[in-house]
Amino acid sequence: MVGNNKIMTSMKRMLSLFFLLVMCGSVHAGNTVKVVITDGLDNQSLVDKIEKKMSLLLSEINEAQASKRNLNFEKLALSSSVVRSLSMLWENTPFMCSESEIVERCLETGTGYQIRNIPLEMKPRGDRPFNDNEYQEAVVSFNKHGDIESFYLSISMNLYLEVIKSNLELTDLRRRQLILDYVEQFRTSYNQKDLDFLEQVFSDDALIITGKVVKRAPKDGIKVPDKITYKKQDKQQYLGNLKRVFATNQTIKVTFDEIEVMRHPVNVDFYGVTLHQGYSSDRYHDDGFLFLLWDFSDESHPQIHVRTWQPDRLNNQRLPKDEIFKLSDFDI
Repeated sequence: MVGNNKIMTSMKRMLSLFFLLVMCGSVHAGNTVKVVITDGLDNQSLVDKIEKKMSLLLSEINEAQASKRNLNFEKLALSSSVVRSLSMLWENTPFMCSESEIVERCLETGTGYQIRNIPLEMKPRGDRPFNDNEYQEAVVSFNKHGDIESFYLSISMNLYLEVIKSNLELTDLRRRQLILDYVEQFRTSYNQKDLDFLEQVFSDDALIITGKVVKRAPKDGIKVPDKITYKKQDKQQYLGNLKRVFATNQTIKVTFDEIEVMRHPVNVDFYGVTLHQGYSSDRYHDDGFLFLLWDFSDESHPQIHVRTWQPDRLNNQRLPKDEIFKLSDFDI
């Protein structure tokens, strides 16, 4: 009987270990993401490399989120800049890929390739939910050799194609893609609290203009319409204030849901980009129009000379289009 009891105990332990391993395997399998490239790239070895690298990255993101840990970059063979970018984004708000299989076409850019439409579910830590839905999309860029060059939160595919396919003032597909890449990097830098990037991208003489709705007291019993007043800052004043905002908020979220791009008619390296921006932090939210005056004279180091922000509503009405800052409002 003693021998039988030992055998039964041993079998129970083995069964417990078996089920534990099965459960761990199931959890691991549930976090695995498979990436499939449908078209856009003819080189099969390059397709295989990009699929593998992206699958490993997204699977590690899901594993880290499930285990409530930081990202482990050891097996991902990422550059230091990509590691830094992902780490900063993760520190602000962890996230996960919400699909187990990503089936997308590969887009060719001037310097490499992109995979867009990567569905992410943002997972704020603690009691800090975002004010609206937590769905975001990412774009992953690769160089000509299939190595990951960047991971940014993206604008929607509809907005991206609207600019790429439009016949506005842009005639160069490569330049359009470059502008959108930097717009997405600019947006992600706020989510990452990346002051170093913002220090680099704003020119030393950058002009920062911020609008604020001012409520006005009734006059002789008659309601006086609200008005927008504007405050000017230089680069160092703006970044100093932004540093304090970053330090006092665990989570910063910036989104863009409208975009218009115009090229200057004479200085063809200058572009005005108008965006409808949503901004959320731990205790604050606003919506407004963001205008950026970009200088792409040096395409590897473009500069922002002007940044303006205006509230999108005044006196319970959407701000008229002719009152939104645009390229022609500034002398170049």
